[in-house]
Amino acid sequence: QVQLVESGGGLVQAGASLRLSCSASGRTFRSDTMAWFRQAPGKEREFVAAIKWYNFNTNYAYSLKDRFTISRDNAKNTVYLQMNSLKPEDTAVYYCAADPALTPATTEAHEYHYWGQGTQVTVSS
Repeated sequence: QVQLVESGGGLVQAGASLRLSCSASGRTFRSDTMAWFRQAPGKEREFVAAIKWYNFNTNYAYSLKDRFTISRDNAKNTVYLQMNSLKPEDTAVYYCAADPALTPATTEAHEYHYWGQGTQVTVSS
C-alpha cells in the first residue's frame, strides 16, 4: 500500500525558511515523478515543483523557482522541498504527490495518482 507522509510544516515569520519532507513507502518509487503542490484557502491546488526519482530531472512553478528547491534522498525514500525567503502568500497546505507514469513537466494535480495528507505552512507578516 503506497503511503506518502508529509512533515515539516509550521508557523514562521516572513523571510524565514522551512524544509518539508515527504516520506514514501509501500513500493519502489524509482520510476516515479514526485511532486509538491499547495492549496490556499478558497483557491485551487497549484503546482510547486516536481522531480523524477531516477534521473533528478526537475520542474518548478516559474514564480517559485528562485526560492524553492526540490530534492530527494534515495536511501531515506524521502523527497524534500526547501523553501527560502517565505512570504505570507506562501501560506497553504502543502501536499506531496507521486505517479510512475508522469514526467516532471506534468503540473496538473488531477494527473497524479498518489497523494499525502498535507502539511500546513503558515507565514506571518
